[in-house]
Amino acid sequence: MPSPTERSAEQDALDRLLANPAILPLLPMIYVAWSDGELTVSEIQLVLNEALKQKWIDPGLTETLSEWLNPDDPPSAFALQAILQAITDASTSLSHHQRTSLADLGTAIAQQTGLEKTPDWNPAGLKNALDLLEDALGLVRSESGQGLLAQVVPPAATPHTEASPAFNINAMTQFLDGKHAAIRREVRQILSNPEFAFSYGLPLDAHRNQVHTWLQQLARTGIGERCFPIAELRKKTNAGTNANGADQHRDMSQFLAIFETLGFFDLNLPVKFGVQYGLFGGSIYFLGNTEHQKKYLPDIVNLDLIGCYAMTEMGRGSNVRDLETTAVFDPETDEFIIHTPTESARKEWIGGAGRYATMATVFAQLEVDGQHHGVHAFLVPIRDENHNLQPGIRIQDMGPKMGLNGIDNGRIWFDHVRIPRQNLLDRFGKVNEHGLYTSPIPGANKRFFTMLSTLVAGRLGVAAAALSASKTGLAIAIRYGAQRRQFGPAGQPEIPILDYRMHQRKLIPHLATSYALSFALDALSTRYNDPTYDNRREIEAHAAGIKAFSSWHAVNTLQACREACGGQGYLSLNRLPGLRTDVDVFVTFEGANIVMMQQVAKARLTEYGHELSDANFFTIARYLARQATSTLSETNPVTTRNTDEDHLRSANFQLNAFRYRENDLLVGVSRRIKRRIDNGMDSFDAFNDCQDHVIALAHAHIERIILEDFLNAVERCTEPALKTQLKNLCDLFALSHIEKDAAWFLENNYLHSSKAAAIRDLVNKLCYDVRLQALPLVDAFAIPDSCLSAPIAFSDNKAPAESRPEFAHGLASTP
Repeated sequence: MPSPTERSAEQDALDRLLANPAILPLLPMIYVAWSDGELTVSEIQLVLNEALKQKWIDPGLTETLSEWLNPDDPPSAFALQAILQAITDASTSLSHHQRTSLADLGTAIAQQTGLEKTPDWNPAGLKNALDLLEDALGLVRSESGQGLLAQVVPPAATPHTEASPAFNINAMTQFLDGKHAAIRREVRQILSNPEFAFSYGLPLDAHRNQVHTWLQQLARTGIGERCFPIAELRKKTNAGTNANGADQHRDMSQFLAIFETLGFFDLNLPVKFGVQYGLFGGSIYFLGNTEHQKKYLPDIVNLDLIGCYAMTEMGRGSNVRDLETTAVFDPETDEFIIHTPTESARKEWIGGAGRYATMATVFAQLEVDGQHHGVHAFLVPIRDENHNLQPGIRIQDMGPKMGLNGIDNGRIWFDHVRIPRQNLLDRFGKVNEHGLYTSPIPGANKRFFTMLSTLVAGRLGVAAAALSASKTGLAIAIRYGAQRRQFGPAGQPEIPILDYRMHQRKLIPHLATSYALSFALDALSTRYNDPTYDNRREIEAHAAGIKAFSSWHAVNTLQACREACGGQGYLSLNRLPGLRTDVDVFVTFEGANIVMMQQVAKARLTEYGHELSDANFFTIARYLARQATSTLSETNPVTTRNTDEDHLRSANFQLNAFRYRENDLLVGVSRRIKRRIDNGMDSFDAFNDCQDHVIALAHAHIERIILEDFLNAVERCTEPALKTQLKNLCDLFALSHIEKDAAWFLENNYLHSSKAAAIRDLVNKLCYDVRLQALPLVDAFAIPDSCLSAPIAFSDNKAPAESRPEFAHGLASTP
């Protein structure tokens, strides 16, 4: 701190500097020279030298300038602030144009102070000198003056006004909701009730109790009855139905609509709902006979019977065919004996087993009279009516996890547990009282995959819930990005962070992909629930691929949303941390994603093999000719260099690009695998040796399916305003994925570098165009405010978030 004597000397020097009007035009340069803090001695000397060239500066002023631009004696912060104030006082009456650059500002100040009457006054020389100084200091002329003056009084924060919706939000919601819009509205209304308020930071037991209570509240609304035709089951008689199950097909679309809408809420609830109704109840409905359905499903719907789905084993994971748990038939007692023969055979990660479940659907290797019949499903009581473990059952709670801690996952061991013969879910494999095994599907391999088709609904449910989590995160992050302002043009109000290109790049393509997945899931659900659609293997493969794509999308989207909200995104109250950690396991359960994508690729390779093996010579010749013609057409120099926006935004170009990539990868990996097998390599090893190529094919195939479904949705939309927004989103989805895989397209000469650059520029443009309607586009998801339970997710015209009941509840629950 300077002494009084030093302060007095500095004030005297300051008075001398400011007393002479001739110095005023140079004050902006003097201030910038010191306030920047990064100028070199030579740059400061440059300011002095240029100033001293001005002929109106007398020897006294020269000495003053030398004193103030002495690199060895910089001014204090007090002195710099006084200089800045003098500049401001001298420029109060100047127009915006006169304040633009430091040179303009200095020249205008000179004119204001009457320096034009000074002998040797040379305004052009002064302007040239100041321009030279400005260039030497690396300043942007069009902004430097405004930026300097803004340091005195920062621009006031002004409310940011978003563009009005360019389409009817309710109409977009209706279009997204599809045929089950009514049940989706009903679930949204249920989630808006006070009983479904969020709680944060709950201990493990309290968290599980809360989720279980939510499930009970759902059951009381009757939503569970929408998952099964309970009324029809009650009307059935033994004489009037097939004992092996009359309902060979179950419409899962309503269940999936419920499940997807629940995904807007705490993800623990849809997962628990899915275990009870989708997996446990679904296994009885799909794999059991009519008597199983009539006996168990009403109690499952009302939660009088709570179950779990015990398939996964510690040592087998996704390899369900080789499960170790055994189910041996004992003809003397007419029972099956369920047993865990090794430690690696323990059932692992069984949702509901840790605490609440009293019965399990157990998948085990069926053995009858020494003959093995493969994996079948059995109903095994694991707890009695007092919730005590049944004899021979051992369960271990798996404890805290990375996420989804409201789910009571457990491990289960079976020690020669006996169950009645009738507890075999026997739609596809039956054992009579004499120990005779029969099946309507004689082939063990086909029977196994038919039974596993029950997993399709579960995988669709995971994909749907993951998508809803993505939409919730995007709604929070985009609303926050439209409100949160930071930085901006010099002297102007700060701008919303959503106006920054990289912020748009971080979020908007994920928004486009979320819309794309909405239509892809709806289309796949429609095919799955259509009893006339006979290509069930294709549906199973697409369900596996969509599950993997959607769950990876959720993880990446929620991470981007978390980062886009800065520190606020790290706060539990803003939901993003919970969503991000809860969704992480979605890439693992219901089938690990890499395994799912291999299933996709195998199905596509099998289909390709059938196309060639079933065709005659002329058919194959025509197929190869079409492939060659397509390749020549799409890789000719004119096409690969076409950068016209209409061309890039055409469905024809986009779909052809996706198909070309898929077909090229398909043919390439087929040849690689065949070449290895021809050289004597085992087929498993050949497939594994090409696994990177296989996974690339799977991604290309699923992305092509999603694009086709999105294009179909755009085509069937009849409302022009909606169609415009959907076309923008569809183009962004297609082009951003081409951009992401640009290396492949360039490597394979499908794109010239100029076309790849044009696609990048167009993605930027589309990000901006979609950003203008980003708020109404996320509003069209119709996520209940109670599910957007985050202070940062409400726009300026809403009540302060902390005053809302759900926030008070959440804050009060935080330890």
